[in-house]
Amino acid sequence: MTAVTIELEPSVAHFYTRIAQASGKALEQVLSDALFKLAGELALEALQTSQ
Repeated sequence: MTAVTIELEPSVAHFYTRIAQASGKALEQVLSDALFKLAGELALEALQTSQ
């Protein structure tokens, strides 16, 4: 896997930290899952607009 460094606003980091704690997952996993889902949604949207 490729490691990526990102900077988050404190409020965003706090939001995702709370989600991670509530789900019992690491913050990195929650962020990874969120980005993966967003990428999928954007890909579907791009496919729909290109048809």
